Amino acid sequence: MASIHDVAKEAGVSVATVSKVINHYPDVSEKTRKKVKNAIELLRYRPNVIARGLVTGRSWTVGVLINIPFTNPYVAMLLEGIKTALENSGYDLMRLSARLNDPEYSFVNHCQSRNLDGVVVFGVDKDHLSIQELIESGIPTMFVDTDATGLRAGNITTDNRNGAHMSVRHLAQLGHRRIAYLAGTPGHEVNESRLAGYRDGLEASSIPYRKEYIMSGDYSYDSGFQGMKMLLELDEPPTAVICISDMAAFGVIHAIETHGLNVPGDISVVGFDNIYEAELFKPALTTINQNIHTIGVKLIEELISMIKNPDYPPPVVTEPSSLIIRESTAKCREFGE
Repeated sequence: MASIHDVAKEAGVSVATVSKVINHYPDVSEKTRKKVKNAIELLRYRPNVIARGLVTGRSWTVGVLINIPFTNPYVAMLLEGIKTALENSGYDLMRLSARLNDPEYSFVNHCQSRNLDGVVVFGVDKDHLSIQELIESGIPTMFVDTDATGLRAGNITTDNRNGAHMSVRHLAQLGHRRIAYLAGTPGHEVNESRLAGYRDGLEASSIPYRKEYIMSGDYSYDSGFQGMKMLLELDEPPTAVICISDMAAFGVIHAIETHGLNVPGDISVVGFDNIYEAELFKPALTTINQNIHTIGVKLIEELISMIKNPDYPPPVVTEPSSLIIRESTAKCREFGE
């Protein structure tokens, strides 16, 4: 079995240079990097992970805690971005489970016992005791869709407020004035940001805010379906609905069609996320694009920067959102016309 010394001899470089290439250090020329990689391939050299960890002081493993069902298309796209970035960096991914409702449980101990170099957290309230403990622990951490920060903790999110604002503006330009918002869980940061953007849009378009047009729920298909049924029972139903997620929007469209109405002929619908299915759905969904894959890549790049450099400032990244206009929105046509 080939050793790192064999690789160094074959490539005509030092053992230290081979180690730098294996560990993805940037201060190696592309020509030298290519020679080392060719030697590794020729000799079929496989680094000893345990020895590598002893030398570098790292496990080369990043943990991810996602407190949202993995069946959610948003999660799948986020993980794909995370996977892409990790494959290019030499790190492995460990899915973490956490007993977040157990007061005796320590998530930090859970991470430390696995010698994780860093952690990604998505879908857990920043005020949760375990998350506060994580922030204070000094473990490099990136949060998704929350403004949690610490000495070694940063976050990445989408411009949720502007995204919702764009949705209202688009519908107002189509002549809609009865615009409802199918919301997420009250108090959650993403929901509150989008709700604020919705209200910004109403104000900018001189449309009165109507409390009865706000339906709280979650991000699911069922939530969208049930919320839309309640909106349709109003004396003056909305002519357009903005949804907290694309999955909720699919449920909204189903409820509208079950009621004997048409999208977008009778009611326009806007989603949020731009998951893969949004373009394939019938009608194709107008939605706010979050660049989910890019978010996954960037959060790992930032996390690894924190891991490699203890002085790297914890990043706070806001990805721009954009409106994708498809078939589910059209000019307003009042009921009965």
